[in-house]
Amino acid sequence: MQNDLRRLSSILSNPILNTDSYKASHYLQYPQGTTAMFSYIESRGGRYDRTLFFGLQMLIKEYLCQPITAAMIDEARDFFSAHGEPFNESGWRYIVSRYDGYLPVRIRAVQEGAVIPTQNVLVTVECDDPEVFWLASYIETLLLRVWYPVTVATQSWHLRQLVRRYLERTSDDLGQLPFKVHDFGARGVSSAESAAIGGAAHLVSFLGSDTVLGVLAANTYYNKPMAAFSVPAAEHSTITAWGRAGEIDAYRNMLRQFGRPGAIVSVVSDSYDLFAALRMWGTELRQAVIDSGATLVIRPDSGDPRTIVLQTIGALDEAFGSVINGKGYRVLNHVRVIQGDGVNAESIEVILAALEAAGYAADNIVFGIGGALLQQLNRDTQRFAMKCSAVKVDDAWRNVRKDPVTDAGKRSKQGRLTLLRNRRTGDYQTVTFPLAWDARRIEGEWEDALETVFDGGKLLVDVSLDEVRARAEAYED
Repeated sequence: MQNDLRRLSSILSNPILNTDSYKASHYLQYPQGTTAMFSYIESRGGRYDRTLFFGLQMLIKEYLCQPITAAMIDEARDFFSAHGEPFNESGWRYIVSRYDGYLPVRIRAVQEGAVIPTQNVLVTVECDDPEVFWLASYIETLLLRVWYPVTVATQSWHLRQLVRRYLERTSDDLGQLPFKVHDFGARGVSSAESAAIGGAAHLVSFLGSDTVLGVLAANTYYNKPMAAFSVPAAEHSTITAWGRAGEIDAYRNMLRQFGRPGAIVSVVSDSYDLFAALRMWGTELRQAVIDSGATLVIRPDSGDPRTIVLQTIGALDEAFGSVINGKGYRVLNHVRVIQGDGVNAESIEVILAALEAAGYAADNIVFGIGGALLQQLNRDTQRFAMKCSAVKVDDAWRNVRKDPVTDAGKRSKQGRLTLLRNRRTGDYQTVTFPLAWDARRIEGEWEDALETVFDGGKLLVDVSLDEVRARAEAYED
């Protein structure tokens, strides 16, 4: 079993096998005389009209900055031979002998953290070595997975804008914004890699996470000592282990173990009867909460989210009291609520709107979001695609595109493309080059929004999470 696991790890780290089966046969399918290829990635639209670009650096560091080896080629040759696909062994051997195993492709991309309207080029991939021009398409499977961190980062950025609007209307403290949506998604994803990549993407916009692998990925791939933070929190097992008769003792233990001045202690309180638990917190335990100097965060974890949050905050207000802030909204004393059940973009807005209508500031609520954050999305959420848009045949570039009569929404772009940004207005526009690109640059108002991030095995841009966050914040409405 241990040998099998090591073997699986080896296979997963072989870029030649990190593709679709039919890609192995494509080198035989292009026109005679083809010597170069150009492809691009875009979001064709979807749930959001703008995407926050993030995650390409992770993919490049993990998969493209390692050289192809003879052993990898042997492994791929044996697999495809048994699998029923031809294999370009000489092409891959050429990469090892000519380039020391590093892929001779050039990748250009928008800056990570940039928020770009959909239907624009986000990434381009070009290979101009006639021997292996097909690489620009072969690595599509690997590179297009950037859809996942981009989509998670996009959703979290839009959630940040939503919560910020309610804070601006009801709160005196915008500084709490980065901690208002907390990542609970680790157990709900399909793999450890998803937890790492998606969890890191959420941290472009927020600083709270219980997804350890996501925090580690952000630290590792984006040069950050510590990308996110968490607090001691109870789960149902740590409460129910005391038995129903010992429920109040479980709560006392939480205060005893973690209740310190300035600390935050989160306690799930619906193991049996939420309303009975709220009475415990507001009577027998009230003074202990106050004396601890900590902020107690109650987590109701069942029931209709809007109704339960309002009832919980109302009960806590009655027990602990509240103050009226400068915007005229109530802020609870000593306690807060974290809603972690049934949380998504729609329920967050419903809850915040209900609190505002009831006269409570957004300060009183934090959201923990799990499956809706990291799992309940797919490549079609933002309709991501990577397509070849130009090939060089007989020393001349040829524009190519797909244009299906059955679905105009799948029409692809053609030509060698780049993305321009207007220095004055901030608008973006995808154009072909060199002619259209050069003409716009001459006008002086436009600049190239793509930069070369990878070339021939070398990572040319190594951005920090701090830079990504600052860039994303600059796009806030």
